[in-house]
Amino acid sequence: MTSLYVDRRDIHLQHDAGAIAFYENGQRSATVPLAPITRVILRGKVTLEASLLGHLGERGIGLLFLSGRQGRPSLLLGRAHHDTRRRVAQTRRSLDPVFCLDYARQLVGDKLEGQAQWFEQLRTRYPSQRLPLTHTLRQLREHQQRLPQAARLDSLRGLEGAAAASYFAGLRAVLPPSLGFTERNRRPPRDPFNALISLTYTLLTAEIAMALHIAGYDPCIGYYHRLSQGRESLACDLLEPLRPQADALCLNLVASQTLTADHFNTTDAGCLLGKAGRTRYYAAYEEGAAPLRRAIADRVRDLARRVSPDLPEPDTELSPPPADDAPATSWPA
Repeated sequence: MTSLYVDRRDIHLQHDAGAIAFYENGQRSATVPLAPITRVILRGKVTLEASLLGHLGERGIGLLFLSGRQGRPSLLLGRAHHDTRRRVAQTRRSLDPVFCLDYARQLVGDKLEGQAQWFEQLRTRYPSQRLPLTHTLRQLREHQQRLPQAARLDSLRGLEGAAAASYFAGLRAVLPPSLGFTERNRRPPRDPFNALISLTYTLLTAEIAMALHIAGYDPCIGYYHRLSQGRESLACDLLEPLRPQADALCLNLVASQTLTADHFNTTDAGCLLGKAGRTRYYAAYEEGAAPLRRAIADRVRDLARRVSPDLPEPDTELSPPPADDAPATSWPA
């Protein structure tokens, strides 16, 4: 199973004999078999035929569209899970404030623990920055101890926000100064590292939403994040404890100089990863995504045990039906 990234201008996609056919300037340039694909990420001036959308939906392959200069995400999910009992149980739980608070506390607690463990590793990796990292680590542990005192979701969100401010202040100590990172900002991000983690969170949120959809849950009915028009609130919930792993992936990319400040463009509209940088990023993201995808599957299974313990454990991987016709054999250059 793999991801397909299409980030080129004036590309047209259509279905052909169990494969995606690529056309540039009216000429067929490549084909990619559908069989191994689990997700498709499209960016740039790309068009595709309705028949291809139908085949992707039948196979449960989700599509993430990153549109405009800012790469605003839009997600199309594949064929829905047919066991609606999961969605009924999920909705009932969302109306139970005790369950919501208990589950949200677990998510935030796991997130803070993951951040603290990562900062323990960073103290060894960056001995010259041991003092600010230790200070942040102490603050994270203090916030963890206050978790039981959060009696409402609003209080929990306030505690998490304070912990996030401490966390990013500590993270600044190990980032290359050339990136100009001072604090977490978004919509739009104003510096390269914020642009990088925002893109990574976007891809991960889409992957979580797809996994929830496959397992039979509605990605939009969450327990910690408020319900909001067009937002996958449950996917945002499950993203929280995965953020430290995502941040570690991004730090490794800039620490190894796989991505540098030169790969980003900053304008009045914000900071964006350029085309050359995106090419490097997609390859690095796929290389480091396996543990994140295992963590997503674990989170979805844990959710299922809490929300609908009387139902069988859900599938968390795509299982596309066998193709009716022979797959294509060539891949794009």
